[in-house]
Formats: sequence, structure tokens, C-alpha cells
Amino acid sequence: MIHVGIIGGAGYTAGELIRLLLNHPQAHLDFIFSTSNAGNFINQVHQDLVGTTNLKFSSEINSEVDVVFLCLGHGNSKAFLEENYFSDQTKIIDLSNDFRLKASTKFQDKTFVYGLPELNKMVIKSANCIANPGCFATAIQLALLPLAKEHLLQNDVHVNAVTGATGAGTSPSVTTHFAWRDNNFSSYKVFSHQHLDEISESLIGLQNEFNHGINFIPNRGNFSRGIFASSYTHFEGTLEEAKTIYEQFYDEACFTIVSEQELHLKQVINTNKCLLHLQKHKNKLLITSVLDNLLKGASGQAVQNMNLMFGLDEAMGLELKANYF
Repeated sequence: MIHVGIIGGAGYTAGELIRLLLNHPQAHLDFIFSTSNAGNFINQVHQDLVGTTNLKFSSEINSEVDVVFLCLGHGNSKAFLEENYFSDQTKIIDLSNDFRLKASTKFQDKTFVYGLPELNKMVIKSANCIANPGCFATAIQLALLPLAKEHLLQNDVHVNAVTGATGAGTSPSVTTHFAWRDNNFSSYKVFSHQHLDEISESLIGLQNEFNHGINFIPNRGNFSRGIFASSYTHFEGTLEEAKTIYEQFYDEACFTIVSEQELHLKQVINTNKCLLHLQKHKNKLLITSVLDNLLKGASGQAVQNMNLMFGLDEAMGLELKANYF
């Protein structure tokens, strides 16, 4: 049994992580640390867990657990690790952006591996520390990595992507209130989103000479969860050639699937899948990617990484079905 700790247990990603780990056949939840909810029942915050667990949030950590998940706000994971000790045997999976970039992978005596299984599976298997990718970054990278591997990104890439309200976290803000979000649509951080750097680093890792722009327009949608991303770039080959490239790249990926169908979010919500669909228009290749931002974009991918790190079946505990209606 893998003994698991969670740091920062009150947010959306922590809630999904708790649900997954409670049902994981090889995981035991040792503690769920929360400064704001210490002593409260988990199901008082994550109310869908009423009748499922009577665990409480803890004000203490067990530094000897097998693995700890950091579900903290960006910038807080590093501060937490500076102030709290874990044994050399404890593996760390961080869901913030603190250790994703190459310049920040070295911390104290730890080295964080970028945790995109479709890119770094073999390295993840032997890693002690993982930097879990961002949700937009996962959707966009999975759309573009096969082209980068074949050195076919020879022009700017254009990306338009929409995320649900859970992408903004649980803290209320002007743009997360129901009255503002409902029946509304808006862009934000145009051309400057924080996930662009990790996307660029992954593409360059496969295609060293890649120096073109990634023109990314992130959008807020009036739905709760999911990411729908449309990426296109110059491509001289045929649609069938593109499909072959993608199918070969993802041949051993258990959650990333190239689909002949045009995509919509209900195909992936409440699953750990990323679905891809390809279309060719003149000299442009359009790659549509869809995923659940809280699962394949966060907690599901974190459990996928845990499985790889402990030598388990990659899909263990993640055999989830979409709620289609």
C-alpha cells in the first residue's frame, strides 16, 4: 500500500485527488493537511464525499509518507518545502507551477521532472519529484508534440482555447461570480499566459530549432470544467500523413487518443482522457484537443504520475467514465 499525504486539501484539485485516492486500490490516505480547515471533516468542504469518508483535515504532517501531493497556490509549494521536512524516501508531486521550468527544477537536494507522461514516461518512472504540468499546457502540448518530434513546426502556431470556471480555483473573484460568468465569454492573458513557457520548453526539447511564435488566446467559458483547444499551423503533408504521425506518437499512450470524430467536452469530462482530432484546410493543419482540466489537466495526471513512479499500471484508479448527460 502507498501511504499518501496531501498538502492544501480544500481546493478543486485536492478534492478530485481525494476522490481518486479513496478509490485507488493501492493508495491509503495518511493525512490531508489544511491550515484553514484543520479539524473539520473532509466532507464538510468536499460535500460529494458525504457517506464516502469520515476523514478530517489535519494540522500536522507525517514526514515519512511514501508520496506527498502539493495542491498549493502557485509560489507556495517552494515556500512550504523550505519550511517542512520530508524523508529522502518520500516522493513529491507538485501541482503548482513552481518547478515546471528547467531553470527551477533544482531545489535544495531535489530534482523535479516535468510530469507529462506522453513526453517523459521513462524518466518519470525513476523520478523522486514531479512537477505536474498545467492544464492548458497539457492540452496544447498533446496537440503539438507529434509535429515537434518530426521537426514539422516550421511556422507560427496559433491556439484558441476555452477553460471552465474551475480553472480559476475556489477563491472568488470578479470573473468567477455566477452572475458575471453565466451567459458570458471573455479572453484573458492574451499572448502572455504563464503556461506558454513550459509549452515552449517541451517543444524545443523535441525540435531544437523551434523558434516560432505560439500565439495563444486563452478564454473563459460559462461552464464548470473542461478545456477545448484549437491549434493550427502550416503543414504541407496530407491529412492521412498527419494522422499516421499522431497515431504512432501516441501508440502507447493509454489516455491520449486520436479520434476520427469531431470533439466536444462531454466526451472527456470526469475522465483522464485527452482526445485529439485532426483536420486539414489547404496548407493548415488544425488539431483540436479536449480534456478535463481537473483530471488530465491536474489531479488525474498527478495520480497517473504516481502510478508510474511506484511501478503500477499507469491507468490504475483512473478507469473513469464520462457523465455524458
